[in-house]
Amino acid sequence: MKVSKELKEYIEKNIFPMYSKNEPAHNIEHIKYVINRSMKFADTLQDINYDMVYTIAAYHDIGHQIDPKKHEIISAEIMYKDENLKKFFSEEELITIKEAIEDHRASIKYEPRSIYGKIVSTADRNNSVEACLRRSYTYGKKHTPSASDEELFEMAYEHQNSKFGKDGYAKFFFKDEEYEKFLKEIRFLLADKTRFINAQREYINKLRSEGKI
Repeated sequence: MKVSKELKEYIEKNIFPMYSKNEPAHNIEHIKYVINRSMKFADTLQDINYDMVYTIAAYHDIGHQIDPKKHEIISAEIMYKDENLKKFFSEEELITIKEAIEDHRASIKYEPRSIYGKIVSTADRNNSVEACLRRSYTYGKKHTPSASDEELFEMAYEHQNSKFGKDGYAKFFFKDEEYEKFLKEIRFLLADKTRFINAQREYINKLRSEGKI
């Protein structure tokens, strides 16, 4: 990985542990997934700052446990107020990192302001149906604990359809075979509400029987 060893060690020691406060859909495993995907997209570009890419991905959901509805703003502020990052970045770079974190959310109405925002926004999208089914369920369970499984499946369908359906709002700025495969598969499920809910119910029951949720 083309990232400063000192920066990486600082983030792994001081930032990663904070993700234990997040619900499963936005935990440290998700962050590592986004970091790896971000690096993959960065490798397709020239003149890219890998330290910035890594930092954006590492901080992008840090404020999720504070307020999911505006976590991108909170996460960006937490990063920007981290005095330790001034050892690694100029003020201009920190502003770009801040904006990229603010711009990562799929539901934003505008295009990310920099290539760095486009990288992490794209990397933050799911690229497997299983991850989509699991994350949408665990997110709903965390924030609506009184809801039944069937209510959670219904909520998951509505959200995923608005996000990944034919006219969904999720944006993708890099060509990626994994994502195209996922999009085809998830849209097949979303084309029939009953099919999606049945698939999610079966998968969640499987995870539950294995003690994974």
